[in-house]
Amino acid sequence: MNAAVIDVLQRAGSQDPSVLKPAEQMLREWETQSGFYTALYNVFSNHTLPVNVRWMALLCFKNGVERYWRKNAPNAIAEEEKEFLRRSLIASFDEPINQLATHLAVVIGKIARLDCPREWGTLVPTLLEVIRGENSIAKHRALLTLHHVVKTLASKRLLADIKLFEQLTTNMFNFILNIWNTYTESFFILASNAAVPENQIQEALEMALLSLRILRKLTVNGFYNISKSEDAMMFLKVIFSKAKVCLECRKTLMCRGFQVESLEKFIIHLTKVLNGALNNHPKCYVEFIPASLEFTFFYCFTEDGKPLTFEKFVIQCLNLMKAILIHSDYRKITAADVNCQKDDVAQRVHQLKQEFFTPEVLKEICSKLVTHYFLLTQEDLQMWDTDPENFAVEDSRESWKYNLRVCTQTVFLSIFPQSINVMSSVLMDLMQRYHQPVDPNDWRAILMKDAVYLAVGLVAFDLYDEVNFDQWFSTTLRQELEVKSNNYRIIKRRVCWLIGQWTRVKLSEKLIPELYKLMIKALSSDEDLVVRLEASNTLKQALDDFQFHIDEFMPFLETTFLLLFNLLREVTECDTKMQVLYVLSFVIERVGNDIRPYVGPLSAYLPQLWEISEKHNMMRCAIISTLVHYVKALRSECIIVEPMIVSMVGLSCDLNQDAHVYLMEDGLELWLALLENIATPTPGIMELVQNMPALLDFGLDQVTFKPAINIIQAYILLSPQDFVGELGSRIIGGIKSIMSDLRSQDALPVMELLETILRVAPEQGAQLIKPILTKIFKLVYLGEEDQVIMMMSMGLIITSRVLLNARDIFAQVISELVKEIGGEENEETVMARIIDVWLVHMSYVTQSEGMKILALALCSLLNANSPPVVFQNFSTIIGSIVEVLNDIMRLDDMELYIDSLLLVNNVADEHASSVEENGQHKTEHQLRLKRLDFDDPVRTVCLKEFLQNQLNTLRRIMSSNQFDQMIATLRPETDQQLREYITL
Repeated sequence: MNAAVIDVLQRAGSQDPSVLKPAEQMLREWETQSGFYTALYNVFSNHTLPVNVRWMALLCFKNGVERYWRKNAPNAIAEEEKEFLRRSLIASFDEPINQLATHLAVVIGKIARLDCPREWGTLVPTLLEVIRGENSIAKHRALLTLHHVVKTLASKRLLADIKLFEQLTTNMFNFILNIWNTYTESFFILASNAAVPENQIQEALEMALLSLRILRKLTVNGFYNISKSEDAMMFLKVIFSKAKVCLECRKTLMCRGFQVESLEKFIIHLTKVLNGALNNHPKCYVEFIPASLEFTFFYCFTEDGKPLTFEKFVIQCLNLMKAILIHSDYRKITAADVNCQKDDVAQRVHQLKQEFFTPEVLKEICSKLVTHYFLLTQEDLQMWDTDPENFAVEDSRESWKYNLRVCTQTVFLSIFPQSINVMSSVLMDLMQRYHQPVDPNDWRAILMKDAVYLAVGLVAFDLYDEVNFDQWFSTTLRQELEVKSNNYRIIKRRVCWLIGQWTRVKLSEKLIPELYKLMIKALSSDEDLVVRLEASNTLKQALDDFQFHIDEFMPFLETTFLLLFNLLREVTECDTKMQVLYVLSFVIERVGNDIRPYVGPLSAYLPQLWEISEKHNMMRCAIISTLVHYVKALRSECIIVEPMIVSMVGLSCDLNQDAHVYLMEDGLELWLALLENIATPTPGIMELVQNMPALLDFGLDQVTFKPAINIIQAYILLSPQDFVGELGSRIIGGIKSIMSDLRSQDALPVMELLETILRVAPEQGAQLIKPILTKIFKLVYLGEEDQVIMMMSMGLIITSRVLLNARDIFAQVISELVKEIGGEENEETVMARIIDVWLVHMSYVTQSEGMKILALALCSLLNANSPPVVFQNFSTIIGSIVEVLNDIMRLDDMELYIDSLLLVNNVADEHASSVEENGQHKTEHQLRLKRLDFDDPVRTVCLKEFLQNQLNTLRRIMSSNQFDQMIATLRPETDQQLREYITL
């Protein structure tokens, strides 16, 4: 098979599709055949074959391991073949090609994750034995393989796997530590000798780095308690001194023109060990806190340490300091806590931080952060000039793990609240020094002012009592936004940001209109693009304030919307368009239907934006989100954008489109907004509903299920005649198929949907939902005590509506329920049980409307055709009805009882009903819901009169003696209250 495999692998590397495709197909057919992976091993382990063939074999082998190595995988590799491969993979470590060696190590690591140590107990001992040997290439390859094995084993989180890794760590930690020490010292010796070639130095460093990576995983993940391991504690302790030597060595090697990338990786990994140990073992790390703080302070905040550092190292050190400051196990002890029994670790850390962070140290840190680290660099300014959009977006991202200036900001925010008195005094001094406008040609002053403003904005809440922001805003900040100089764009952009930070902290309401004016000026097309983008964000901050008054903003609405729209069209990057679109969307949301006169250009532009963002699903999500607010603002006038929305929703909610994975949640929201605001159905809207059965069959998640149910309800109200036909049957079938898998909170919207169907079409609706009614009747029949109250309430309401409006369907469902229950049950006993549960759980229904529909249904049972169980429970039934009457009946001006739930007239004033109490227009959907009341028995049938008629009829068909005997069974208080409402 080897020759055939080699031939196919060669062809699989071809650039000719006619050669490549058949070869790939052949490999796919072979990957489940016995012996294929042995053949692949024979290929990639044969050093005489071409590298590209060996490379292709190794890739195929790796893919096969991922798919077929697990025992329970379909077409899993046979155990005999796997045993051969395990032995062969560690038989020799002489791979000459570095890239192949690395991939081979990764493959062995993947197998180790599944098989080590149970099926592959010889793996680690073999690797350690090779590492002890003299063959340098074999030692490197074995150490590389051990690194990947340890890396994968450390990632396993089951308790048994964690215990195994801890045992592995105990057995090998000391050995790897000695290896690391040996190669690290060897590197230092070689690096100090100017006559040693660079390649020898790099070889020693590579071995030291590999062993350090292993030690990092063992230290962080391999100990339950590091403090109990002297070797581990010694390793953490020497990291500080090793890092110091490495930094000095780096400076020396740079002077000699050597490449220092590998050495920088080594240094970074030293700091990652410290960060990992602190995060995973905070209590054990306490004794290293003083050394960590002193180490960070020296290299990041002193002139002596600065020449030895590089950016990634500084970021790691600052993140170490930040972790010490904010770690939950190290939280600051408050004055109220001091007299309480606190955790010893927290007390000790608090003491150590107080000892280190003296006022002098804090002042130096604060000054250095603001005047050095917060300064824009030449690279920043160059990016501003060449790529302003990415500069603006990059500056706003959470990039503290790799961006130095953002990292320093997080450190500043971590330390400032804990040392507010000292640091605020430093900051206020700097603010005073750079308070007035500076010379536009003085770059240093501009950058310093930008940095100081950044600091003041970051801790705005902490400086509430220190800064008179109203005065500052009305004088200096306002003046600085008027400066016409290209250099001053840096300050103007920062002033816009600063105002946004302080707006919700301390800005008088009377100054808000002035803020709008300033941001509109900053948004004008003659301003710098970065300034305009920042102004748009600040404007959003101002509109998002709880003190926002729409009347104050209305004079600026037209100009603001036009400037934002122009900015949206001008920017080209997807992220920037999303940012501006988000602000536009927020403006629409805040002003509501007052935006209608100004949205014409946006309506025309959004389809174009949708087309150009075909490959940017997040951008399309932003467009859909904007349209949701847009539709809600337009209300019934959204018909003008109906074709565009139908197209977008169709793509978003079509399971045959790949984009549905990203767009469905927002698409459902837009779909619902359109249905709720459209006045009449359109062919496009009715075509969309064809997607719903497939969505229900596919299964919606917790986020999308309720919107989908709300969409179905909206369709029922929008076009009842269409829904009660075949379409409704398909949707009800889909709902039935998922009912048993729904949680209670998801089943409730479904129950509310079913009630809506019964209200819209009482008889046809009952027939439509009949496939689900048996389940609901069974819910009532069982009457379980642990049943969710709302579920039982809705079950009783639905049962009542079916009984009241579709008596024949009610009887059919009872018959089906009898068949389902089986045993000795019959229709009479089932009905008796349902009535018993009904009467016992009637108090679960708390809303007046629900109580009344239950009472009306009970009244309907008081006739000659009802089963005997009704009359056996006559007293309880009347008692329940009287309780409802007590709740809903009111005395009018004539001291006569009236049903408070009845509509005064069946003809409503459409204009009056279209306005809510607060003056806001209702949606078309809300109006349609309100119109349901005009035909609802709750609003049209007087319960008192209905009960009177039912009892009068009973009296006529019964003998007077029988009727009087039934009345005599009533409790005295029930009889008395009943006679207040009706005549017996």
